[in-house]
Amino acid sequence: MSNEKLRPLLIVEDDPALQKQLRWSFDQYETLTAGDRESALSQIHRHNPAVVTMDLGLPPDADSVSEGFRLLEQILAAAPDTKVIVLTGQNDRTNALRAIGLGAYDFFAKPFEPELLLLTIDRAFRLYDLQQENRRLQSAQHPDALAGLITRSPEMLRVCRTIEKVAGSNATVLLLGESGTGKEVLARGLHEASPRKNERFVAINCAAIPDNLLESELFGYEKGAFTGAAKTTPGKIESADGGTLMLDEIGDLPHPLQAKLLRFLQERVVERLGGRQEIPVDVRIVCATHQDLKTLIKEGRFREDLFYRLAEIIINIPPLRQRQGDAALLAHAFVRRFANEHNCGSMTLTEDAVRTIEAHPWPGNVRELENCIKRAVIMADGAQINRDDIGLENDAEQSEFIDLRKIRDDAERNAVVTALGRANGNVVRAAEILGISRPTLYDLMHRLGLK
Repeated sequence: MSNEKLRPLLIVEDDPALQKQLRWSFDQYETLTAGDRESALSQIHRHNPAVVTMDLGLPPDADSVSEGFRLLEQILAAAPDTKVIVLTGQNDRTNALRAIGLGAYDFFAKPFEPELLLLTIDRAFRLYDLQQENRRLQSAQHPDALAGLITRSPEMLRVCRTIEKVAGSNATVLLLGESGTGKEVLARGLHEASPRKNERFVAINCAAIPDNLLESELFGYEKGAFTGAAKTTPGKIESADGGTLMLDEIGDLPHPLQAKLLRFLQERVVERLGGRQEIPVDVRIVCATHQDLKTLIKEGRFREDLFYRLAEIIINIPPLRQRQGDAALLAHAFVRRFANEHNCGSMTLTEDAVRTIEAHPWPGNVRELENCIKRAVIMADGAQINRDDIGLENDAEQSEFIDLRKIRDDAERNAVVTALGRANGNVVRAAEILGISRPTLYDLMHRLGLK
């Protein structure tokens, strides 16, 4: 007997006799059944079937198709790749065409031959598999530009998705976040995901260069423009032509240079120091700062018109302390990297070291964590890095032990309370929001002590 797990096939049918017949006809699949829209959505969320067969006439009004079409739309909204085969009445061409228009894979008129329907179901599964394989191949040919960024935090994943969305445009992007949060990593990822990826990525830190040199660094200079200018030298803006220029710590840009940068952003031409020729430059600008630019504007230290030129797309990067689970995840990755770099063999973090890392607020963010782990790898006596090797002063006991049952109960309680609030206490609507059946919601409410 084969141990291969059967693939789930969802049958949405309110007639128990027909439901039983379909289950018997399609026994090569794990047939899941649902008799109404609520239970069908619950099965979709729980099992994510690749193929669904569904009757358009569903309770509470089985003589109408409104409930069926509503379910079809909700299935395709929740899982767009799902292949939905709609079952319609004889001579019901109008509803069949409407279902196909909404995104259904195919339709069958009742009564139907189970053998013919099975052929269509098999073909739907094969198409689903081919589409998934094609997506995997495309991903392999075009690797994720942010693949080097390690995170499981929902907030940080949203940042990554935003970067991917805006990468294809030429919009100026402003990255806001504390020092050490990875602004340059994201800027490079934005460049790698853009059509400019084969051109140069040029980064300049506006706070690291003296004010009297920053203008020549940005805009370049002609030979003889000032003492020591022995040859004509293009600036960073000009050298990034066709690619991406990152202006890090843009909040520290001197006021006179802000006006000159604003003119470049408007005209897209530069003039080197000591020169009179306007040089056109096609470059994508990405700026970053840890400062509050709106506060600097109120204080008269940053031009408001420049801010609006730079802030076409604003992306806020959360600090490490707000990225739940990322500190430990990054720490393990850094241990592997530095152990390999320093030929230390295989090294691991002890449990008390991990709790210490999780408890620390990391004011220096990822950069501070990286330096801490590098030092610990070098200083550790054996293959294990313990709490003392980490060298942090905080008490590891501040980090709570994980109680999965408590976490799950709290999450379920919050979800149920939120759904009931959105539904104004309507249990049927709340169950629909949660993607579960009404009896399941009643059971949850009873277990959690909710009324």
